[in-house]
Amino acid sequence: MNNREILNKYYEYANAGNWDAWCDLFAEDQVMDEQLAGHIEGLPALRKIMAGMDQANSKFQNVPKHIIVSGNEGAVVSHISAINSAGKSIEAGVMNYFRFKDGKISYMSNFHDTKPFTD
Repeated sequence: MNNREILNKYYEYANAGNWDAWCDLFAEDQVMDEQLAGHIEGLPALRKIMAGMDQANSKFQNVPKHIIVSGNEGAVVSHISAINSAGKSIEAGVMNYFRFKDGKISYMSNFHDTKPFTD
């Protein structure tokens, strides 16, 4: 897959709740800076966190609005619509930044309003 296809799969898998396939898009030594989960290093740590995603949200959709890929970098502006385990509706605009290496996501960071995610 090229980098644009990786980003398309990132959102396709997330919206399908296919977190195993979603994690497969990341490099073994990936680094993620996620506003809620914090700094995550290594694919095993990411898989452990994502294993609880279905319990954290009864609904999760992350719809891309703008996708930009330039060389080994990408950025996506998207919108999250979710329902957490307490039944609270979440709506948030998101900006994700990606770096790619050897056909995998090697780094990702996200930026969003955290207020919708608080109980």
